[in-house]
Amino acid sequence: MHILFACPHHDPDAWVPLLQAAMPGCRISVWNPEGPPSGAQAALVWRPPAELFAHETGLHTLFNLGAGVDALLKMPEIPPHVRIVRLEDAGMAVQMAEYALYALLRVARDFEAFDQAQARQHWDTRDGTRQADWPVGVLGLGQVGARVAAVLADFGYPVAGWARTPREIPGVEVYAGREALPDFLARTRFLINVLPLTPDTQDILNRDTLSRLLPGAHLVNVGRGEHLVEEDLVAMLEEGEIAGATLDVFRTEPLPADHPFWRDPRVHVTPHIAARTLRDESIAQIAGKVAALMRGEAITGVVERGRGY
Repeated sequence: MHILFACPHHDPDAWVPLLQAAMPGCRISVWNPEGPPSGAQAALVWRPPAELFAHETGLHTLFNLGAGVDALLKMPEIPPHVRIVRLEDAGMAVQMAEYALYALLRVARDFEAFDQAQARQHWDTRDGTRQADWPVGVLGLGQVGARVAAVLADFGYPVAGWARTPREIPGVEVYAGREALPDFLARTRFLINVLPLTPDTQDILNRDTLSRLLPGAHLVNVGRGEHLVEEDLVAMLEEGEIAGATLDVFRTEPLPADHPFWRDPRVHVTPHIAARTLRDESIAQIAGKVAALMRGEAITGVVERGRGY
């Protein structure tokens, strides 16, 4: 199989030799928009330029260098017959769990208040945290969400998860289907969003849903910026309807310098770093899927375009 590396935001010198070593039976080349079509059957992509698909008409498979495929699904230039394959975990689930745990402990254990006390040289003793006072809700229970929910449950917090369809996760109460969403929100004080972005989940974090959370609620968004109606969150913070937020993704990235999230001490901003693409793990997963395809076997991670992931 001839595989094209078409990731303008990644250094091909750091990727192509490792890809070639992991797939010795394949030819790996770097897309050159100035040259003739390569004849590649597959491409490794991340935010590819639209002209790739007019230039490389022989592509039948795209391996997305990430779990989120919403940007690809918005590209009308990708022919409908081209198969899109997303990364499954590849080291990202444990990073998301670490981030979620960090955000939860920072809020539930008052670590930010202790930082402020240190700056004042003030010995600020406080009552201990009751985990029962911080019921966690995880929106989205795919591979990443399930890992996040399981890790937080292992730390003793009451954890529930919401998904489109029923599933079982030890130690996690699962709510399934749109009709169960209000009850899921009503028992949640610390909400973590890890949903994929689809037409059904866009703007799901809005005044209506966030107002259903328990008093003193905190939002963590590590899904996509388009999940959150930012104006609703800003207003709810000003009105005291939500206590705070930890946000890693935004509708516009980098976050504009004049955005109110920068200035609000109740909002903790990180620059889309909750889970980074790990090169070695990603290459191993892609190489395994390529080998399976070359043997004529089915692979997982194939995107259903109608579903959005």
